[in-house]
This record gives sequence, C-alpha cells and structure tokens, in this order.
Amino acid sequence: MSVTLIVVVIAVAVYDFTNGFHDAADMVATAIASRAMRPAIAIAIVSVFTLIAPFTIGLAVADTIGTFVDISTASGLAGESVVIAALLAAISYNLVTWFLGYPSSSSNSLAGGLVGAGIQAVGSGHINWGVAALQNWELQGVMKVLAGLLLSPLFGFIIGYLIMKIFIRAFRHFTHNISPLFVFSQYLSVAWLGFSHGANDAQKGMAIIGMILLASGATDTFLIPDWAVLLCASAITLGTMFGGWRIIRTLGFGLYRLRTIHAVANQLGSAVINSIATSVGAPTSTSQVVTATLLGNGAAEKPEHVKWRTAAGIVTGWWLNLPASILLGWVYCFLYLELRS
Repeated sequence: MSVTLIVVVIAVAVYDFTNGFHDAADMVATAIASRAMRPAIAIAIVSVFTLIAPFTIGLAVADTIGTFVDISTASGLAGESVVIAALLAAISYNLVTWFLGYPSSSSNSLAGGLVGAGIQAVGSGHINWGVAALQNWELQGVMKVLAGLLLSPLFGFIIGYLIMKIFIRAFRHFTHNISPLFVFSQYLSVAWLGFSHGANDAQKGMAIIGMILLASGATDTFLIPDWAVLLCASAITLGTMFGGWRIIRTLGFGLYRLRTIHAVANQLGSAVINSIATSVGAPTSTSQVVTATLLGNGAAEKPEHVKWRTAAGIVTGWWLNLPASILLGWVYCFLYLELRS
C-alpha cells in the first residue's frame, strides 16, 4: 500500500470521526434536552446502532457518491488530488461549524469538495452532473446527491410537522401518566435514528476509499472492500461516542423548550427520512434532517415559541455549505497539484 493511499485512508477515518462527532450531537440532543435519557445512555445506543447498520444495509449511497466524479481515465496524481482535496474541504468545514456550535452537513461538505476538486483536476466534463438523465425522469450523479441533500430537510420539516400534529391530537386527552410510554419509546426511536445514520452517512467515507483505490491503480473498477466498511463504520461510531456538546446546546436548548413528546416525534421523523433516502441510494445529511424535523415539531405546536432567528442562522450555514465546500475543494486541489508538480 502506497504512502498516499495510507494518508487518504487515515484522512477518511478523520472525516468519518468528525462526521459522527457532528451527527451524534444532532441525534441525541432532543433526548438529552427533554431529560428522557441520560447523555451516556443515549450516545451508547446511537453508537451501537450506527456501527451495526453498514454491515446490514447495501452500499447504494456509496455507489452514488463514489461514481459521480469519473477519475477512472485520469492520471494517478489527478485522481489522488480530487480525493484528498475533497476530504480536506469536508474536514475543514466540519471543524469550523463545530467550533461555532452550528449543525452542518458533512455530506454537503464532501459532495461540494468532490465537485470543486473534480473541476480543478479533471474538468467539468468528467463530472456526472445527471442533467441528461432528468429528461427520462431519472436521478443520477450530482443531481441525485443534490436532491437527497436539499429535499431531505424540506421533507423533514413536513414530516416533523405532521407527526407532531398527530401526537397532539392522539394524546390530547391523556394525562402526564402516559409520559413513561414516551420515555420508553425514546430508546426505540434513538436506536432507529442511529441505525439510519450509520446506513447512510458511513457510506460516504467508504466511497472515498473506493475512489482512491481506483485512482491509485489498486483496483480496475470502483468497489468497496470489506476492510473499508469496517474502518468507516468504526470511525464514525467512535466520533459518535464522543458527541459534541456545542451542537447539543444549540439544538437541544437553543430553538425552543423541548419535552419528551418533541424528542420522540423528532427522532421518528428523522429516521423515516433517512431510511427512505438510503433505500433509493440518495445521500442525506442527518444534521439537516434532524434540525428541520425539530423545527417542524415546534411549528406544529407553538410556532411563536420557536427561536426563528437561531434557526435562520443554522439554515444560512446550510446554504453556504455547498458553495464554500466547492471553493475549498478547488483551492485544496490547486495547492496539492502545485506542491506535487
């Protein structure tokens, strides 16, 4: 195994760690803020099911991410630069938004980094934009990625709103004696959310390893070896175990006063969106889905209690995510090629 390949594999592990670090905070924030679960228990459940998922679900998401920039005909240096620059762009954006305490999309960061680096290293003609496929009502390449990443928050908000409305109507005549049921259901919904997270998010790092193996000539076609599945699942689980209290404070305590009913509605809605997207091979951002679903929960009950200014700051970060990552990917790729030439 070459030095470059080893460096990229390590970088993928770092990326997956920051991804899990980000998303763990999103997944457990509502359970912790509602005081339904202890932080250690919530993170442990999410970590276990995040680890299990990649071994039981197919690799459709990895295939989508790993094949929309064609590096099979590029030189080894150009292919390497795309992968390394995309990873650096994603890790950089993850760390900045973590420091600011904002939930961001690791998926958007990686996708944007791949596009920016791909344009710089191999040209836009080697990127599967997926525009032609739209004429046949098919989603492919970049368009499939964008659809999953941009539409999932919208559907998350809608699903969150509807689930909360159903809960309010279904349980309006019940007293606080039903609260133990919601507390128990937290364990099931957190587990499902952790499983859906591992099934979708862990595959993005696997796609990068598949790409660098192809670029380095270690493989003739894009494929994901078993050790890559194990590495990415373990790294994202390790990041999940550590969590991120800055983001937990923003989501759990910064948008509105959460109760157990909000936490259950949020986790169920988020898990549904992630599971549907994974089944069709569309990457999602767990951070965006959880946040959008939470806003839908709040809007369904008491919209005036939601701190929409804080929400606007989070959403602004989402809109900046892709263009910023594309620019970072382009810059990192340019610098890498200059240093290696």
